[in-house]
Amino acid sequence: MKLTLDPGAAALLDTLHAAGYAAYAVGGCVRDSLLGRTAHDWDLCTSALPQQVMELFGAEQCIPTGLQHGTVTIKYGGQLYETTTFRTEGSYTDGRHPDEVQFVPDVREDLARRDFTINAIAYNEAEGLVDPFGGQKDLQNGLLRAVGEPQQRFTEDALRILRLYRFAARFGFALDAATARAARQLAPHLDCISAERIQEELAKLLTAPQPGAYLEPAVLAVVLPELTPAALDAAKPVVDACPAGEKNLPVRWAALLRSLGESATRRVLKRLRCSNVCIEETAVLVRETAGEGVCRSFSEDRPLGWDPAAVGSRAGDGMARLVSEEKASAHPGDIHLRQILGRYGLCTVERLCALCAALHPQNAPDCALAAQRARQLEADGVCCRVSQLAVNGRDLMAAGIPAGPALRRVLEALLDGVIHAEYPNEKPALLAAAQKIIAS
Repeated sequence: MKLTLDPGAAALLDTLHAAGYAAYAVGGCVRDSLLGRTAHDWDLCTSALPQQVMELFGAEQCIPTGLQHGTVTIKYGGQLYETTTFRTEGSYTDGRHPDEVQFVPDVREDLARRDFTINAIAYNEAEGLVDPFGGQKDLQNGLLRAVGEPQQRFTEDALRILRLYRFAARFGFALDAATARAARQLAPHLDCISAERIQEELAKLLTAPQPGAYLEPAVLAVVLPELTPAALDAAKPVVDACPAGEKNLPVRWAALLRSLGESATRRVLKRLRCSNVCIEETAVLVRETAGEGVCRSFSEDRPLGWDPAAVGSRAGDGMARLVSEEKASAHPGDIHLRQILGRYGLCTVERLCALCAALHPQNAPDCALAAQRARQLEADGVCCRVSQLAVNGRDLMAAGIPAGPALRRVLEALLDGVIHAEYPNEKPALLAAAQKIIAS
């Protein structure tokens, strides 16, 4: 079988071969190429020792990223290529990193140390695939299987347990029975893995297309002990119903942890060293969907003038048309939508709609309409925030309203009045309303 190599990887392999060294593309880039996917990171392995690699390509082109483990990163064509000497590994005292490595001349010995058969395939144009453990067949069969003895692979590095479920979820693969059994049995060893690495693997797992089936209870009991088995079972179909992808990670986190409530969700994500942005967004989603929450307003309160039959009728953007903006703005559903749009922004509103649709599939069409409505409100510049009012603090002070907390309260009251269609978002009307608010 012939694979199309990345041009930079091909050039580096040619240079290594011309110097008399064995060299291959290896691991994920080969796996993804065999699956017909675009490979982004091209890793190389070679019989050349790290010092020989650096001598061959020069100090300016090489970054000595891990010489003790045989790794040199080569800069070529604006890209980085991690290049590692064939090696075997000694014992893993810490359950995560090898105590020592030994450089070897044969790529097959190097492949034998890797985690899963689908990642233990090497390739160059002269020899084709080097696949001593049947990785290509496992790819064809949609099977994830450990290289060699699963117990040994997971005992060496417990992080491989999480990688097992992450890769399986990413590709929708079945788990080899012996590999899955060993992962469940050795899941307690995950307590030696840093919170950052656990979070990284869980995030990749949660952004997969359908991760529910790969949220293994034995594993989650160790890395997310706050989540009860019953809560996990209930969360799985909701997680799967949420949109996939990195952008929607907070939605998936909220779907998984929602039973814990806002405070406990914050504590869990903080313990896992999630970013502050992710923690805050997930907490908002959990808070706003608690109980009836915002989901009810999406599913029961459609604004007047919002015509579901017209969805897609507007050329270009596929939005439903607005029959009467002024009347619509006074409707309870539209009021709430504008309030949360002003409070959180469009991205959060779209995520709330997605989570509500996952929680209440029967109301998914209404949630989709709410998201479309929010996008249209944003595109039309409909007033949802104090900053969109036709007056600002300077205008109010010029009209005699003193600076201070009262000024902010007046602005917020004006916004509330505009959203409730008590008066138009026009400067004369707002200034008159402000005087009435101060006088009351």
